Amino acid sequence: MEKTKNISLIDGSGFIFRAYYALPSLTNKKGVPVGAVLGFCNMLFKLIEKDKNGKIIVIFDSARKTFRNSIYAGYKSNRGSPPEDLVPQFKLIRDAVDAFKITRVEQEGFEADDLIATYAKIFAKKKWKVDIISSDKDLMQLVNDYVCMVDPIKNKTIKKNEVFEKFGVYPDKVVDIQSLAGDSVDNVPGAPGIGVKTAAILINEFGSLEKLLENYNKITQNRRREIIQANLENIKISRKLVTLKDDIEVNIDYDKISNKTVDEKNLIPFLEENNFDSLKRRIQLKDRSQLNQIKNSKNIQYELIETEAELDALILECVQKGYFAIDTETDSLNASIANIMGISISNSIGKAYYITIKHSNYKARFNRNLLIEKLNPILINKSILKIGHNIKYDYQILINNGFLAMYPVEDTMLMSYTLNAGTHYHGLDFLSREYLNLEKKKYKDMVGAGKKEISFSEVDIKEAKDYACEDADYTLRLWEFFRKKLITEKLVSVYQNIERPLIRIVAEMEKNGIIIDKDKLNILESDFERQLNELKHKIFLITEKEFNINSTKQLGNILFEELKLKVAKKNKSGAYSTDAEVLEGLALEGNEIAKLIISWREISKLISTYTNSLIYSINPKTNRIHTTFQMTGAQTGRISSSDPNVQNIPIKTDNGKKIRKSFISLENYKLVCFDYSQIELRILAEIACIDKLKEAFKNNIDIHKLTASQVLNVSIDKVTADQRRNAKTINFGIIYGLSAFGLAKQLGVSRTFAKEYIESYFQQYPGIKEYMEEVKIFLEKNGYVETLFGRRINLKEYNSKNPMIRGYALRQAINAPIQGTAADIIKRAMIKYFRRKDSSIFNSTKLLLQVHDELVFEIGDKELFGAIKSIKEIMINAHLPFIKLETPISVSVGYGKNWEEAH
Repeated sequence: MEKTKNISLIDGSGFIFRAYYALPSLTNKKGVPVGAVLGFCNMLFKLIEKDKNGKIIVIFDSARKTFRNSIYAGYKSNRGSPPEDLVPQFKLIRDAVDAFKITRVEQEGFEADDLIATYAKIFAKKKWKVDIISSDKDLMQLVNDYVCMVDPIKNKTIKKNEVFEKFGVYPDKVVDIQSLAGDSVDNVPGAPGIGVKTAAILINEFGSLEKLLENYNKITQNRRREIIQANLENIKISRKLVTLKDDIEVNIDYDKISNKTVDEKNLIPFLEENNFDSLKRRIQLKDRSQLNQIKNSKNIQYELIETEAELDALILECVQKGYFAIDTETDSLNASIANIMGISISNSIGKAYYITIKHSNYKARFNRNLLIEKLNPILINKSILKIGHNIKYDYQILINNGFLAMYPVEDTMLMSYTLNAGTHYHGLDFLSREYLNLEKKKYKDMVGAGKKEISFSEVDIKEAKDYACEDADYTLRLWEFFRKKLITEKLVSVYQNIERPLIRIVAEMEKNGIIIDKDKLNILESDFERQLNELKHKIFLITEKEFNINSTKQLGNILFEELKLKVAKKNKSGAYSTDAEVLEGLALEGNEIAKLIISWREISKLISTYTNSLIYSINPKTNRIHTTFQMTGAQTGRISSSDPNVQNIPIKTDNGKKIRKSFISLENYKLVCFDYSQIELRILAEIACIDKLKEAFKNNIDIHKLTASQVLNVSIDKVTADQRRNAKTINFGIIYGLSAFGLAKQLGVSRTFAKEYIESYFQQYPGIKEYMEEVKIFLEKNGYVETLFGRRINLKEYNSKNPMIRGYALRQAINAPIQGTAADIIKRAMIKYFRRKDSSIFNSTKLLLQVHDELVFEIGDKELFGAIKSIKEIMINAHLPFIKLETPISVSVGYGKNWEEAH
């Protein structure tokens, strides 16, 4: 007989979905989704590491249809199909279990829960300790003296008392509760109107479900009695559905059930194939005591700095080391208004210190002026490296709270972005778990949420210290790891020459902000409200009734049931779709109400997204808005904007132009816009080696007229405005992988005409077709594409079985090197300007905004033309010396008292 007396039964099917939603979407080097697979593998390894004693089995469902469907045809019928990117992971997860060499069980016609019930009963009879690894409430009926449940996500053990807390009854009566309450997820009917609490009251009152059904006429509450009476059959059916089958015939060879061990030789190839590098490192770490040492708080030195002498000693350590990680704790995520609570510093792995400035429950707080005096020398010392995670934020916090600008700096978030743009999250919590196998303390666990949320300054000082020190310590660990990985991945140049120098530049740009004319915005908002009311009036005249235009359900009913317009599509729930595509289609067919609703939505968005947001965002101290520029937001390397977003204000519409007029300059200054002209087409000409386009750009020929001339075989001086517009559409659209269907839709022509136009286009410019094929081959081989600067852009789902998803990924791949190179060039322009900004020509010049291919400066009238000349020259040559281009770069310039005038 097997000596080991405990076994873990893992609810494999249940944890597939837990794993899927626990991690972001990830793909392996072949482009196959693997986020759920990684989550599942992490769970298995963590479980084995936690307790190596005993046996282990993973149990799966075999199919959606089981014996329960013959009992009740509607069982689980309302469950939708699994997510598209989860489907290919089902087999991979089973392969993962096999790679771990863990016993895997599934049986046709039975759910995993029934097999778990059967195995639990067999082992409990032999008096083994059985741990069911699951959070599924349906399995709580199995809990007894020998059987408990373990939720590894919440790290919670569920025994009889925990079952009582959940259901109001002990495990032997859980089936009774579920029979009454039913289950909307699995479509178990139960007795509609009887919830778990009411069911518990009834079962506790009558003693069991059988006695309740025999004596339901004795229920004193009329409504409850009527519900039970009306649903007697449903309740009996529900009992059959929720009762787990614990007598399935299974063959058990105790000697062949797997032990809780990891067979590295068998597992590592699977991990390598799916790019599970962090898990591979954890498993291959031979000296487990090293990992335990990292995790064991006794071997971690997190301390409070309480005296000036301790602070001096810490500063001396940092000087001697030549580097330290730093993190600030504040009372706001908005760097322009946040107050500093404390500073954490780490200069050795496992060691960190917290310096308090503002903690209400702690007396040994430092005077901020003293701290500024002490820390400024090392913050500005060029021989001491300052490391942070999103250090741009800490850089601004320190400056805004009286400290000097720290330099030089490194950022682990930007390191991660350089390595993993497009496939990974870059937050400290995620990276610590992914690369260090360390779980960070959660901020919300300390401060709470909602009405009970407290300020960080009110958190218990020990908790605050541990949390802050962890931030600095884990940042230092990541820096040690990422700086080596940048070398092995050959991405040092991208990080050192593009991303890292931008930290201080973007921080200064955010600090500069831009002036907003609040009075003009208020007037504009009133005007937009007036336009909305006029549109609403016109819409209601057509519908002959009032309704909530914001309600997609009400709008769908109005359009397609009452007005009998042609139905384009319905959403998954069966309701009428009223999205932009549907409305635009109706508008093209001449439906006036669709045009009005499109206008109504546009103006509503302008109010909510821009006028309201901009007014709210004005800093009362500076009368400027200080948008946050996200340096890791876009996979192609572009910088994005938020709080408020200033990058998506409509350029061509009259209302968009009115909003831009509210962005103004100081008195005796101008806003100056420098815009890279047709930068992406120029890069396309370069990357695809299209000599005709290169020559056209060199000779300042109208590129869209030239395209129309060559594709349509007409003289360039005979090209009409419509022909030029069509050529412009395909020139820009081809960068985004425009299809014949897409071109036909944009031009309002037949798909046949659009197809012939694209074919003629490729005949004229064969290099573009060749470039597209080369990109596809490179992507399939490597899982990423590259810019001319060597920036790596990872793309997900290029191997998806869904042709629409796969097609979208390939279109992204065509555009990414072009858009990414353009992003790199404008970043290099910002860096070159910043290095020369101390020149006398730029005394009154400030960089305010970066919007796609445009830089917006505020320049004093006296140096306006000299600064314009210098900045334009910088931008034209920004790519040098890293790449040389045959296609010339062009920059257009405009200036005025407001942003619209400058355009």
